[in-house]
Amino acid sequence: MATYLMTFSFTDQGIRNVKNVTERVQAAKKTVHAFGGEVRAFYGIVGADYDTMFILEAPDDEAVAKMALSISSLGNVRTTTHRAFGEDEFNGIVASLHSTR
Repeated sequence: MATYLMTFSFTDQGIRNVKNVTERVQAAKKTVHAFGGEVRAFYGIVGADYDTMFILEAPDDEAVAKMALSISSLGNVRTTTHRAFGEDEFNGIVASLHSTR
């Protein structure tokens, strides 16, 4: 499975209801799981454009798009998703550049 960073920014609705964020995080984790993924870590973020973040694994980009759309459709957050490459994966990508010259 591939690794992704999914960041969340509270909407006006989300920050008004911040007291139930713990329940919303658990529901979002269930959504990720329902689309074949697994949340590896959750972080609250200070001093950034984002409020919280998941590091997750998913089978493919389509599954991640479904996760993000499903979570965002509730109106509490906006999501941004990035594909993350582990060190070995990244080294393999870089090594393949040498063979194309």
